[in-house]
Amino acid sequence: MAKIFCVANQKGGVGKTTTTVNLAAGLAKVGQRVLMVDLDPQGNATMGSSVDKRQMALSVYDVLLESASVAEAAVFSEKCGYHVLGANRELAGAEVELVEVERREKRLKTALAEVADSYDFVLIDCPPSLSMLTLNGLCAAHGVIVPMQCEYFALEGLTDLVNTIKQVHANLNRDLAIIGLLRVMFDPRITLQQQVSDQLKAHFGDKVFNTVIPRNVRLAEAPSYGLPGVVFDPAARGSQAFIAFAKEMVERIEKL
Repeated sequence: MAKIFCVANQKGGVGKTTTTVNLAAGLAKVGQRVLMVDLDPQGNATMGSSVDKRQMALSVYDVLLESASVAEAAVFSEKCGYHVLGANRELAGAEVELVEVERREKRLKTALAEVADSYDFVLIDCPPSLSMLTLNGLCAAHGVIVPMQCEYFALEGLTDLVNTIKQVHANLNRDLAIIGLLRVMFDPRITLQQQVSDQLKAHFGDKVFNTVIPRNVRLAEAPSYGLPGVVFDPAARGSQAFIAFAKEMVERIEKL
């Protein structure tokens, strides 16, 4: 049975997409069967997984509107080693179209249940806003991975996210919990980042992943080549950190 995780944070620009594609590639490298679901109409995770969002015959939009199954719409990214259920601009229209339909927040959960035995991990890249798309992701997931920059405003965004997760847990998805906080774009030379990191560990304890993703130029360059950093430059410090994170995820899931 696949373990389904949302990569979510209501603050923009914190590295959600970078985390999703690199964790997917890292998990594939350590022998896991992975499906990456792009729920952001910008389609950055799709393009960053070496899949052209403009050329897709079917996308997550078709899955949410129940005109295609996940098995039909997902494509295998040869370069990255995992399956991609991609997104493009069409997905922005799904917000409006889903308003009137039944079970609108459970569409993704229902669709993923059909392929649960085909994968070990399903990673969902959520948009930064709390929209119907994000809600579909949270309703489908067993847990949430929260990428965080160790900065003051990030702590405020985290409070909002925790409240959202509590509401979804209470009303829509009893399985939902925060699996862990991932410190990303980390620079140990900046005193404030070290202080925020210590605060996170003091407050959230073992919910903070041991792996820390450093600020790394090669990770930032990789999307322009349509690849995760883990594939683009496996030897880079950031890529090595994501492979370590993938191993930590596998270990953590085995303990659950």
